[in-house]
Amino acid sequence: MPTPNQRISEYILDEKLGGGSFGEVWRARHHVWHDQLVAIKIPTNPQFVRELQREGVAIHGLTHPNIVRAIGFDPYADPPYLTMEYVPGSSLRPLISKKSVKIDDAVAIMRHVLQGLSHAHQTGLVHRDIKPENILVHERALTDGFAVNGVVKVTDFGLGKAATTTAAGSIAYSMSMNDPNAKEIAGTLDYMSPEQRAGGDVDARADIYACGVVLYELLTGERPAGTELPSDLNKSVPKHLDEAFKRSYARLEKRFSSATEFLDALGKPSAPPPLPGVRPAQLAAGGTKSCPQCHRSIDGSDQFCMHCGVQLVPHVLRCQRCGAYPDAADRFCIFCGETLRQSELTTA
Repeated sequence: MPTPNQRISEYILDEKLGGGSFGEVWRARHHVWHDQLVAIKIPTNPQFVRELQREGVAIHGLTHPNIVRAIGFDPYADPPYLTMEYVPGSSLRPLISKKSVKIDDAVAIMRHVLQGLSHAHQTGLVHRDIKPENILVHERALTDGFAVNGVVKVTDFGLGKAATTTAAGSIAYSMSMNDPNAKEIAGTLDYMSPEQRAGGDVDARADIYACGVVLYELLTGERPAGTELPSDLNKSVPKHLDEAFKRSYARLEKRFSSATEFLDALGKPSAPPPLPGVRPAQLAAGGTKSCPQCHRSIDGSDQFCMHCGVQLVPHVLRCQRCGAYPDAADRFCIFCGETLRQSELTTA
C-alpha cells in the first residue's frame, strides 16, 4: 500500500486524495521542485493494473484545457503509476449536494465538460464514465467564476475506447476509485445510457446521455426521475435548458449526435459585464501605448491591461463557443480552435 513520503519516480507522496478497493490517488510533490504538485494514481490490486494501462494509453497526447493532463506513466514500475495534472479543489459532487449552483454557473460548467469531451471524441475516445465524481472543479472557480477557461476538467478516462463496454465492467472500474458500497453501484448506473447498461457497443452519445444527467443535477440538485423536466423542480430554469436536457436524456435515435450539438443547445456564452470606467489606451513617447490607469506599457491589440486588468476597449470581443478572448486579428480561437468571424463575435 502507498504511504506518505514514499517516492514514486520523481515525486514524493504527500496526501491521499481518494481511493477504493482497487487503487488510490495521491497528491505528490517533486523531489527537488517542492512547489510542483501532481496527482498520482496507484493500483493497490493487481486487477487494476490493466485498467491503469488502458487509462494511460487513452489519455496520452490528449491535451485540452478541460481535460486533466497526463504527465508520466509507467505500468511496469513497482508500484505501477500514472502521474497527472493536480487540480486543487474538489469534484463536482459537493457543489451538487449543496444545491447552490446558479443556473449561469451550471451552464458554464456543462460547457467546459462538453468542450473537453468534444475534443476527446474527435480523437476517437469515448469516456464512458461521466459523473460528478469524474468532473474536477478548480478552487479558482469559486473566486474568479465558472466561466474562466480551464477551471473545470474531466478526469478518469480509464473506461476509454479500448476498455470493456459491458455494464458489469463499467461498474467495476467506476467503483475502483470510490466508496465501494452498494449505493455507489446504483449511482453509477444512473449515468449509464440504456445501450451501455445493455452491454452493447457505445459511441460518443453515451457521454451525451451522462452529461444530460449531470446537467439535471446541476440545475435541480436531484437526479432525473420519470418525465420531470428541470423546470418542474426549479422554476427559474429557462425553457431552452429543458429542451437541451430532453435531447440528451433520450433514447439513442433521439439524442444529440455530438457534444457540439449539445453545446449549441445550451446557448451562446454570456458576455462579461463591461468594467466600470472603460478608459482607452494612451499614446506614450516613441509611439508605444500605455495603460491609462497604471501607465505601464501594453500591446496595441490588448482588450484589457495585463498588469492591472482595466478594460481598454468599449466592446470586448469574445469567442462564442468557449468564451475566450481572442485578438481582433485572430482567425481561430487559440483555446477551442473555433473559426472566428468578426461579425459573429460576442461583444460586451
